[in-house]
Amino acid sequence: MTIEELAARHRRIALDANAFIYLFEAGGPLARATAAIVDMAESGRISIVVSSLVLAEIGVGPVAADDATMAERYGQALCETRGLDVVPLTADIALDVAVIRGRDHIEIADAVHLATARHAGASAIVTNDERMRPVSRLEVVRLADLVA
Repeated sequence: MTIEELAARHRRIALDANAFIYLFEAGGPLARATAAIVDMAESGRISIVVSSLVLAEIGVGPVAADDATMAERYGQALCETRGLDVVPLTADIALDVAVIRGRDHIEIADAVHLATARHAGASAIVTNDERMRPVSRLEVVRLADLVA
């Protein structure tokens, strides 16, 4: 699947934290693919949703490198992106996390991302996490497959 095909099939897309880590820290084709998805959201072609957990995950690297200011910049950049909604963990989402974990045996962080995406109306989540599996009403798209 190409990024254009992704946007044609899914109007609301969730992004996993690793997509932003590639964008902010790694560069290369995975970062460019993430940037293209973000650009589509900023232009209004699609909308993006992320769990507020993404803010915690993208800040780990900079803080571990003793750069808390950079962690704040990452969070600010994410929150200021047009067409991107940061969704807090609610009681309804938390209950869905329990269902996903119990039914599909998925790790809690991945279950939070999946449940958030589902509750926020996304029909796909883009990740590069090989462990993340699809759940009802939500397609999992590998970032690496978008650049293959």
